[in-house]
Amino acid sequence: MQTKLYNQEWKDQGSIELNDVVFAQEVDNALIHRALTYQLANARRVVAHTLTRSERRGSTRKLYRQKGTGRARVGSARSPIRKKGWVAFGPRNNANFSIRMNKKERRKALFSVLSSKITSDSLVVVDSLNFDSMKTKNMVNVLNALPVKDKVLLALPSADKNVERSSANIPTLKTLFVNYLNVKDLLKFETLVLTKESLAKIDEVFVK
Repeated sequence: MQTKLYNQEWKDQGSIELNDVVFAQEVDNALIHRALTYQLANARRVVAHTLTRSERRGSTRKLYRQKGTGRARVGSARSPIRKKGWVAFGPRNNANFSIRMNKKERRKALFSVLSSKITSDSLVVVDSLNFDSMKTKNMVNVLNALPVKDKVLLALPSADKNVERSSANIPTLKTLFVNYLNVKDLLKFETLVLTKESLAKIDEVFVK
């Protein structure tokens, strides 16, 4: 499979070969959904936490005698039915929401999303990105030149301070390294921008 290759000024540089293992897979929406659920569940932070009976402060003395008062019987002030009492069956911060998914399935889901970028014309390949300085204007000029949609994901093969700093203040653009390509970001951002080196890095990291 081939796709057009451009420079950062959107001038035609011919075409470039894409790996069919990565970019020519059948789009499996069910598998993509499972991979997204897996990623979100494993990234979930457990915040909600309530105190049990032994953890709640206060006296355990019975508030008043069992009979003869005309009122309902009652225990200590720490009872779960009283204000500031302990919480029965409340959430605890030791809850585990993580799920498991086979590595081959996760990789196949990633390739499926990358393939969908090709079918929806949401993949842009440039030969390279070269900035002389760290200015937001540099990246804005590139985005204005390229046929990108609202949200853009730029996958870099390695660290590049000029490109990363020039992208930092653009709210609709996210940069990440090819090693960290994931289903969530690929679904969230409409257009994926890759360089020639990024394509080579994808083959190196994910195709074995």
